[in-house]
Amino acid sequence: MEDLPKLTPDDLGDDPLQAYVDWVDEARDAGVTDPDAVVVATATPDGAPSARAVLVRVVDADGMLFFTNRSSRKGRELAANDQVALTAVWTSLHRSVRVEGTAEWSTEAESDAYWDSRPHGSRLAAIASPQSTPIDRDALQARWEELSRAHPEGTPIPRPERWGGVRVRPTSIEFWQGRRFRLHDRLVYRRTTDGWDVVRLAP
Repeated sequence: MEDLPKLTPDDLGDDPLQAYVDWVDEARDAGVTDPDAVVVATATPDGAPSARAVLVRVVDADGMLFFTNRSSRKGRELAANDQVALTAVWTSLHRSVRVEGTAEWSTEAESDAYWDSRPHGSRLAAIASPQSTPIDRDALQARWEELSRAHPEGTPIPRPERWGGVRVRPTSIEFWQGRRFRLHDRLVYRRTTDGWDVVRLAP
């Protein structure tokens, strides 16, 4: 096995959020399916964890934004405990990114803008699904079809109040690059009052 590319702070630059975007773009260019997928870990107030996959749809100077039903399990847990972690894994590139931080609801304007960009059928599904609650599959399909008749393609579909964005404000972002003999590169950025500090961790 040949060695994989080394990873240094100069490779990533001073802005870890931009570095994350660059890695997502490189994964997309390499043909990775859903390169913006991450696993979101939340916890109850007493510390019981849970995790699931979502798609990060916006990355900007304020953090990373995904969208969900806020009455789902993750939404309820984030409302009670705003500590959150994200993990992106691109196994074919021998790379991953770990993010830790706090979560908050996005603005109504951000939620409306992304809602309006979604496919028609996906908006119907978001209304039809009482996410994270027990349901009969046939009943779910029937509800979607009922909504489809009430809202034909091209007609406006109001965004449900329970559906919207979650903004993750990172306090640390770790970049992992696989290397030969498991001498991997790990660089973690930690937020400070002046920006970000970066340190190398042992693999």
